[in-house]
Amino acid sequence: MRKKKKFPLGQAALHVLFLIMTITYIVPFLMVISVSFTDEKALVREGYHLIPSEFSTAAYRMVFSDPTQLLNSYGTTIIFTAIATFLAVLIMGIMAYPLSRPHYRFKGPVTFLVFFTMLFSGGMVPSYLLIVKYLHLNNTIWVYILPGLVSAYNLIVIRTNYKSLPGELIEAAKIDGASELYICFKIVMPLCKPVLASIGFLFLVNKWNDWNTSLLYITDPKLYSLQYLLQKILKESEFLMQLAETGQLMGGEVFPTESFRYAMAMVAAGPVLVVFPFFQKYFAKGMTLGSVKG
Repeated sequence: MRKKKKFPLGQAALHVLFLIMTITYIVPFLMVISVSFTDEKALVREGYHLIPSEFSTAAYRMVFSDPTQLLNSYGTTIIFTAIATFLAVLIMGIMAYPLSRPHYRFKGPVTFLVFFTMLFSGGMVPSYLLIVKYLHLNNTIWVYILPGLVSAYNLIVIRTNYKSLPGELIEAAKIDGASELYICFKIVMPLCKPVLASIGFLFLVNKWNDWNTSLLYITDPKLYSLQYLLQKILKESEFLMQLAETGQLMGGEVFPTESFRYAMAMVAAGPVLVVFPFFQKYFAKGMTLGSVKG
């Protein structure tokens, strides 16, 4: 008869620890969903609950009060996020390849210039003048895409991952007659897919949450990003709430200010939650590989 395998105490403790950590992530998410569907009066009277005490969709009706503008901002955000993420991964993936090769002549100076940008930046005013006065990117979708395509930190992570590949693999490809571009696109980048996918996902989340660009460079409502539009809606709802509290607004309507914030969080984070499972298998492995070897 086979002996029953003993379950180590340390492994059991580790499972319990990860279970607790999982609950700490799931419960707040469920709380956000619950509050967004709770009636504002019940929320003020009874507080937060995992299950809505009084179900209401008033907060979502406020969010979608202008569906044309909201859908337009969704479309704009999806377009510039997808294009910027693709270009960023492509450019940094290509740029990291020569920096990872030991025989590249300008490896030292280029690496220094990349690292220098991590220590110093031009500042907001020079950046604004460059983008608006000289590049004329304001009120165009390209202002979301072109600035910030290359991140020095992400480039160093990708380069470090490239350097972890066996040098013999590159030499064998060169002996077979492969060009540098062929080696980069057909050998190095496919083998480093986990780190590229991880960098791409982090860049995607950063672009999706971008609202500052619209604040500085966009005046055309058709080009508002989703986050900036939701922020404007929130400020308007808070203004209406103040009018109602001071009695300047007729009707005595209770505006779902608190539940409205959580409804906006769900509307803004929904697409990212859908995309994340496709990157999950690459995420942990990619970031680990890119940070081990210097």
